[in-house]
Amino acid sequence: MKKQLLVTLVSAAMMGALSPIAIAQNVAIVNGKAVPKARVDALAAQVARAGRPVTPEMQGQLRDEIIAREVFMQEAQLRGLDATEDYRAQIELARQSILIRELFADFQTKNPVTDADIKAEYDKFAASNSGKEFKARHILVEKEADAKAIIAQLKKGGKFEDIAKKSSKDPGSGANGGDLDWAAAGSYVPEFSEALAKLEKGKMTETPVKTQFGYHIIRLDDTREAQLPKFEEVKPQIAQQLTQQKLAKYQEDLRAKAKVE
Repeated sequence: MKKQLLVTLVSAAMMGALSPIAIAQNVAIVNGKAVPKARVDALAAQVARAGRPVTPEMQGQLRDEIIAREVFMQEAQLRGLDATEDYRAQIELARQSILIRELFADFQTKNPVTDADIKAEYDKFAASNSGKEFKARHILVEKEADAKAIIAQLKKGGKFEDIAKKSSKDPGSGANGGDLDWAAAGSYVPEFSEALAKLEKGKMTETPVKTQFGYHIIRLDDTREAQLPKFEEVKPQIAQQLTQQKLAKYQEDLRAKAKVE
């Protein structure tokens, strides 16, 4: 009874010694140790960085989480777990990770990707992807004799799509009747590209086209001007790509100038 009264009096004295400002700066007192509100704020910021909105309802959950962590941490310290070599090594790794993250965040804040950078990259993409697109089909086989036999069969009225499904060795297009969808000629290997560009709409190659993959019979179904995405549609992706490129270059520069012995 006396012991309980003593603990109560000591706790009351400690609380009385804290000013209203000090109390406001803490979210709780756990076993006589103050838990600062700054920890809740830091956890909230971490949650926000992960893309989750921090709602008023979540504040109570964050406070409970911080208090629970303090309880568990105190118990771990009582058991001397913070004095082990493994703990110290993990703390050092965590410290490095946090500091490196802050370094990269600071670099990105001070070296932002501008709208002009994004527009220039889009213009470069548009210039290299403008021109004609081709909608073609092909049948790929291993031997030239097989390709010639298929061409003869097609000339006699064989259906291109059916033969492609049955005979083409291209796993991507074969099941779809040889359909390669819309693409620029430059998307293909040079031999294929050259043969495709010479074809008239609705025509197929009269002789097998040899590439590194085998022998192709190519049919051109249609052509059109290249369909490029609008700038605003791809602006976020371009911005992210340029940001990653800038950060990668910064990392490479730091490694290059570091003296490693």
